[in-house]
Amino acid sequence: MDGFNHEAGFETLAIHAGQEADPATGAVVPPIYQVSTYKQDGVGGLRGGYEYSRSANPTRTALEECLAALEGGVRGLAFASGMAAEDTLLRTVCKPGDHVLIPNDAYGGTFRLISKVLARWGVSYDPVPLTDVQAVRAAVRPETKLIWVETPTNPLLGVADIAALAHVAREAGARLVVDNTFASPYLQRPLALGADVVVHSTTKYLGGHSDVVGGALVAADVELAQELAFHQNAMGAVAGPFDAWLTLRGIKTLGVRMDRHCANATRIAEFLTRHPKVGAVHYPGLPQDPGHEVAAKQMRAFGGMVSFRHVDGEDAAVRVCERAKVFTLGESLGGVESLIEHPGRMTHASAAGSPLEVPGDLVRLSVGIEDVDDLLADLEQALEGQDVA
Repeated sequence: MDGFNHEAGFETLAIHAGQEADPATGAVVPPIYQVSTYKQDGVGGLRGGYEYSRSANPTRTALEECLAALEGGVRGLAFASGMAAEDTLLRTVCKPGDHVLIPNDAYGGTFRLISKVLARWGVSYDPVPLTDVQAVRAAVRPETKLIWVETPTNPLLGVADIAALAHVAREAGARLVVDNTFASPYLQRPLALGADVVVHSTTKYLGGHSDVVGGALVAADVELAQELAFHQNAMGAVAGPFDAWLTLRGIKTLGVRMDRHCANATRIAEFLTRHPKVGAVHYPGLPQDPGHEVAAKQMRAFGGMVSFRHVDGEDAAVRVCERAKVFTLGESLGGVESLIEHPGRMTHASAAGSPLEVPGDLVRLSVGIEDVDDLLADLEQALEGQDVA
């Protein structure tokens, strides 16, 4: 379905890869193949490789080819959610008795999946600070099969050196998985830095409009891609055709959206560093941020996510979230609208009482593409407890 030149620039691939004009009508947008089954050319004679839409669907194929092109992988696979993608990957690569290293500030849903679901299946895990390559190397066991990386991490925006961790994984005979949701392939391409698999919640920046839930895997080698595709079909948590179409629509503007997300986030992070109610700001675009040097090496820009800690503690942090008006109080991230949340009571509540528990005074911002002056005024009034004039 895709004969497009994968050496083209990012924005060109985002608009064209996997999305050639419809041969019957010339439609420039792939159709929504809202179909469950297909007429076969004789018994066992699939037409164009399609027989049943759990196994393959042309709209989903278009999305998967586009994702593979953007990440520079051999194959992309689209799922019903980011967690479905993670579950499929983990159960493809791991078996009972295996061991996984995870970030010590991983996304709460990833931690819940590994600690509450995979652990009951006999997979053990250890949290480790991914910013410390030697600590990761020391935590590797003979039974370690995966090193799971988020960079930047959720919600503390820690930055891991992907190339260095890929070397550790190769030494250990393990696979390196990178959750690239926060950066998106526009800002960071982990496979080019040595990762084996990239994971996405396509709900976030790839979809970009807070109107679709989805997930993706992109693999670097054919054998692993085939194993993942087998499990995608066998386990069945695939992206539906309309969801795949919505995600493709979002991807077309990913580059221009990310430029604005990054520009707005930089302004906001700089503002927060000067505010007396803010004790610490986490944003790799700040020169003083511990992850700045590594991020500058492996990212095009520094992303649209910012988190900060309130000097007056948890209750004050919660009040900031509740007073915001232009920033919408809500979970998720990566949409065109700005969101604010309290991770400890929202997205990361499942990590409470664990080594991954997040600070109670932490506020997380998903900085959208609104007028940045409106966003700054909203944060000012939320921090000061005043209404916007």
